[in-house]
Amino acid sequence: MAAGGVLGMDVDRTTVPGKGTVHHLLARGGARFALLTAADGDKHILVYDDTRDEPVQAVALEPDEADQFAELLHSAPIPDRVARLERLLDRLAEDRSR
Repeated sequence: MAAGGVLGMDVDRTTVPGKGTVHHLLARGGARFALLTAADGDKHILVYDDTRDEPVQAVALEPDEADQFAELLHSAPIPDRVARLERLLDRLAEDRSR
């Protein structure tokens, strides 16, 4: 597993020849899901249950839907992060002008 344990969820990246890349994710609570990025760029969220290694559901996302979903998953939305950086830059500029 590439990341995980105490600091976050476990993530395992696998390349599937002719299909694309699959990131299998295991949340601390035990939920299993995956993100399949197909060779053509299509994205699919795969949902697993506790008993099978095959996904029980696949959700196909259009590119704009994948972007919107990714934005929702951020701990802070991009506009909030940009505003925070702008405030920090303003403070730095003020400190330099003193």
